[in-house]
Amino acid sequence: MDTKIWLWVIIICICSQIIVIVAETDPNDLGVLNAIKSSWKNLPPDWKGSDPCGSNWEGINCTDSRVTSLVLAGMGVKTNGIGDIPLLSVLRYLDLSNNKEIKAILPTSIQNLKNLTTFYACRILVGCSFSGPIPDSIGYLDQLVFLALNNNSFVGPIPPSIGNLTNLSWLDLSDNQLLGPIPVSNATSPGLDNLVKAKHFHLANNNLSGPIPSQLFSPNMTLMHFIVNDNQLSGTIPSTIATVQTLEVV
Repeated sequence: MDTKIWLWVIIICICSQIIVIVAETDPNDLGVLNAIKSSWKNLPPDWKGSDPCGSNWEGINCTDSRVTSLVLAGMGVKTNGIGDIPLLSVLRYLDLSNNKEIKAILPTSIQNLKNLTTFYACRILVGCSFSGPIPDSIGYLDQLVFLALNNNSFVGPIPPSIGNLTNLSWLDLSDNQLLGPIPVSNATSPGLDNLVKAKHFHLANNNLSGPIPSQLFSPNMTLMHFIVNDNQLSGTIPSTIATVQTLEVV
């Protein structure tokens, strides 16, 4: 056989045996996690190497090379902000709860997490440290099912834009420093009355004021818990609450 043909046969055989090793983590997501690793303290010790998805970093879950879950609950994490987490564009589950040394506000860029279904900033009474206002942009997270911002130091009004989160089942804003009225919808703005799938409204231990709006309740709601004690609310509970057939705790 011609020498050149033999040479090509050998090259093809060699190439067919080469195993190409590629990183499993999307480069953008890797950049975000590396930035977190370099600036946050007390992260899991197994955050090593350059492939979080392939190396199974603790607290990280991936689907098709993309980071879809970030859980750092109760790890004593220390940081002065949430960093570039909003750049994890396919993130579905975010749990930063029970880390009292996370000193952070929620940036308006939180709106980029459009696939987020669950966000826990705090879950039990251990003194979490998010502060500042809840940004209006949180209303863009329309896939959210669980939103727990309780036991922090959030201030200012409840954003009416939360009324855009029509998939919410659980809303917990209790034990903050929120003030102003309970927002309900009008011709130009959404409100909590839009959350007909929500089973839990936990708004206790804030500085909310004014009457409980009668418009808040309707027969098509699935509300089970409506908890608003220890606020500055005035008046009585409106009679429309009786139209909510699923209600168990007030």
